[in-house]
Amino acid sequence: MNEVKAGDAGGSLLMSAISACRSRLSAFIRGRTAIRDDAEDILQEVTYQLMKVEQPVENVAAWLFRAARNEMTDRARKKREVPFSGYFTADDEEGFAEDEIAETLFGVPQTPEEAYLNALLWEELEQALSELPPPQREVFEKTELQGFSIKRLAEETGASEQALLSRKHKAVLSLRTRLRDVYDALTGE
Repeated sequence: MNEVKAGDAGGSLLMSAISACRSRLSAFIRGRTAIRDDAEDILQEVTYQLMKVEQPVENVAAWLFRAARNEMTDRARKKREVPFSGYFTADDEEGFAEDEIAETLFGVPQTPEEAYLNALLWEELEQALSELPPPQREVFEKTELQGFSIKRLAEETGASEQALLSRKHKAVLSLRTRLRDVYDALTGE
């Protein structure tokens, strides 16, 4: 296929190249994506990305498939990055309602008792954080308390995203156990 770029003849060459492989690309994406709306979003996103490319694209089909694969990988990584509050769920096999801890920590207290419990849990969280190895503490604090993304933190620290996710996971498991014990003690469960 000839080189094509977004500005060529009003983009008509580009649009015909996209149309030629759209059904194969759509099937490729749907085959690797569980949710149909996500597949459509990915298809639209890679088409949009191609329209923004300024340098000529030699093989439009190959470029689109590579961009789709990259987009699916990025989305999968984002889904794996579960916020701390997401680790507290009600489907624990012991039946402990851990969503109450998340609600207490991250919710707005409605009563003086809730405010007191919130303060105690935050105090315990800070103590537990101080006991974590520094790399685990840093990734947890920056991503959960300061709003950094894993990608941004990786760029800032030079560590790989996978290493940071692993550190965060270990920190969350440790904090989860610690806060669960404290919560049980405070609520008498």
